[in-house]
Amino acid sequence: MNLFDIMAPAMFAALVVFLLLGLPVAFSLAALGLASGLVAIEAGLFPAQFMANLPFRVFGIIGNELLLSIPFFTLMGAILEKAGLAEDLLEGFAQAFGKVPGGLAYAVIMVGAILGAITGTVAASVIAMAVIALPIMQRYGYNMRLATGVIAASGTITQVIPPSLVLIVLADQLGKSVGDMYLGAVGPSIAQLLIFATFIFVMSRLRPQSMPGLPPEARTLHGWALARKVAAGVLPSSALIFVVLGTIFMGLATPTEAGAMGVLGALVLAALHRRLNWSMLYGGMKDTMNVTVMVIFILIGATVFTLVFQGVDGGKWVEHLFISVGADDAVTFLIVVNIMIFVLAFFLDFFEIAFIVVPLLAPIAQKLGIDLVWFGVLICVNMQTSFMHPPFGFALFYLRGVAPKEVKTSDIYLGALPWVALQLLLVGILIFYPELVTGMLDKPETGNLDNVEIRVEDPAPAAELPASGASGPSGDSAPQSAPDPADYFNKK
Repeated sequence: MNLFDIMAPAMFAALVVFLLLGLPVAFSLAALGLASGLVAIEAGLFPAQFMANLPFRVFGIIGNELLLSIPFFTLMGAILEKAGLAEDLLEGFAQAFGKVPGGLAYAVIMVGAILGAITGTVAASVIAMAVIALPIMQRYGYNMRLATGVIAASGTITQVIPPSLVLIVLADQLGKSVGDMYLGAVGPSIAQLLIFATFIFVMSRLRPQSMPGLPPEARTLHGWALARKVAAGVLPSSALIFVVLGTIFMGLATPTEAGAMGVLGALVLAALHRRLNWSMLYGGMKDTMNVTVMVIFILIGATVFTLVFQGVDGGKWVEHLFISVGADDAVTFLIVVNIMIFVLAFFLDFFEIAFIVVPLLAPIAQKLGIDLVWFGVLICVNMQTSFMHPPFGFALFYLRGVAPKEVKTSDIYLGALPWVALQLLLVGILIFYPELVTGMLDKPETGNLDNVEIRVEDPAPAAELPASGASGPSGDSAPQSAPDPADYFNKK
């Protein structure tokens, strides 16, 4: 076995070691890529000119207008987190559903979906609902494992519901339009909400004491007062969802333009709630700067690594690896990929998975005839679990940071397990029913070749044509007799 054969697996193994050691991902990727590139050049695996592609790829990242939508959506979520919209939504839905067992859990799921559609960030949803809903659930006797689980799960669904940041990154890595990724994610988003609501319904029948309804004295709003309270939260949210998603789906705005309008709408909502101030704006911009810089540096590091990895035929090595485990058909490939991503999500952030793993898998998926929008949405649904994995899930960390001290960490971790299973259930449904994703997409027009008829007119008889070399009215030479069209096909 020569150096060329072991270079790709050695790079991948070294990357795994670096990540397990806890070294910064962006700098680990860049350093490993540059060091491996130097070794490859010295060993003659590829010429030094190959690395001249690197500056063009880096400048391509910096100049990518699609990635500009990430800071816009992040800033919009940071502003809405402090704008008081979550409080209005949760209070209205809690009053509306509070009478039935599990009513607060239903309210948390619905508010999580609405916040996901207008913020796209997990931290904003989980923290807002944990601060507002968890004390109420605790006060009225909800089981803490159920309460913490539903809050964390309804926050992580923002990864699937447009305008998710993950969908933007995956669209960029897969070379697909963000609008198609958003449309493809609509069906899975609705399906995930129905799965969550069905689980609450079943549990409320089996164990009603774990999620009691609110007592009459807690339900203070009725009739028009309740309708006005719900409308005060739903109508501004619906308007903002239309501004962001409606303009993208209708083709009126790009994701970057829609994100900019979303920031403006979030500022208007914050002003209407009288919470717009310099401190809130500064905090939002600081959070946005941190997220944006992290994404760009990871993407640059991943570009350095993947350039060298592909230069030593790393793509072929990954393809042969899947073939060796029997993943040479679409369904088996998707099952193996999702098991791998589920395991990697214990250790890697979703940005790292999107920038490192997805570019290696996309060519194989395309070769197997897998729709890349379906592939991207499927990975996005799977990567929800990276926020829910005990003990490394970020949603659990956010929840632990704002939950009251009397809420045990063990309750948070154990409460997350059923919801991870529900998220994986949706992964299985999408593998075997891709129409849930592709049914929303425009189908390219195709024709039936059996109905195509090619007609070729017979050439005019030679006697009817002017003699060769004769002059026409203008004095020019007459054209030669037309060749038999059949000769062309015979030559072919």
